[in-house]
Amino acid sequence: MTQMVAKLDDLGTPIWIALLVLSFAMFWPVGLALLAFLLVSGRFGSGRGRHWGCVGMRRHSHRGASSHRYYAATGNAAFDEYREQTLERLEEEQREFQEFLRRLRMAKDRTEFDRFMATRRAKLDEGSDDDERPSTENDSLVPDPA
Repeated sequence: MTQMVAKLDDLGTPIWIALLVLSFAMFWPVGLALLAFLLVSGRFGSGRGRHWGCVGMRRHSHRGASSHRYYAATGNAAFDEYREQTLERLEEEQREFQEFLRRLRMAKDRTEFDRFMATRRAKLDEGSDDDERPSTENDSLVPDPA
């Protein structure tokens, strides 16, 4: 029996699923027993990660800063250390790049704002030139032509 289980383990997840479906289709108590076996033995869930894909490893979210710490150890200390250093370096580069983009947006916004203010000042200066003319003492005696 253990040799058969070992062979099925070597074949992987699809075989276990197919066997489970067939056993439920043929005779549901056998399917129920197989399901119980899979759950108790850890083959169905968080048990044997090598047969069920990356069960022990969770995808990290991009929200957390130290999300790479969710990955399970591989058992090779040198590789785990290398992976940790590489992920920390990549996170630092990501932070630097985000800061660069923030400064770039700020510079672009400042340039657009300065251009807007210069245009506005130019329009105000044009309008005020017509209204302001040098006054003389005789202005009050001369009637306005308008």
